[in-house]
Amino acid sequence: MLYIYKNSIVLRNIYFFFVHSYPLYQLGNPPTRIFRTDYFLTLVRPGVPLPEDTVQFRIPMDMTRVELKEYLEKIYNVPVAAVRTRIQYGSNKQRDDRNRRIKKPDYKVAYVQLAEGQTFQFPDLFPDKDKAPEPESSEEIENKIEKEKQKKINDLKRGDVPNWFWH
Repeated sequence: MLYIYKNSIVLRNIYFFFVHSYPLYQLGNPPTRIFRTDYFLTLVRPGVPLPEDTVQFRIPMDMTRVELKEYLEKIYNVPVAAVRTRIQYGSNKQRDDRNRRIKKPDYKVAYVQLAEGQTFQFPDLFPDKDKAPEPESSEEIENKIEKEKQKKINDLKRGDVPNWFWH
């Protein structure tokens, strides 16, 4: 391919070769290429309980079942028995300032069934959130109310408002 740029001709293939060329591999040298995938997978906590051998991912729309299976087996060494996918329609309930609907993009959800004997438990990231707060005594509540009143009285940002106004 020829490109004309500022009165000069650039051969794209030659330019690409010099910029992106790697040194030749010789026996004994370490490999110079790094394999990076074009896909980003997101491990998602399922909304409904799934079997222990099933994992839910959010994957790109152009990724296929076979590519996902190869991705998990080759890169992460995870044995996969089956992959099922579905396309989740993005919601369009939000509206902008002109009352037009705003549609979120669609995404693909993949359910990966692990090979026999493999299980996955989603980690409990926030275990303290499940605890219920202990009921406080009436004296503690009254003390907190008094502290809040004192904060309002001593607040410097209230301007020249008299104290009787805050009670």
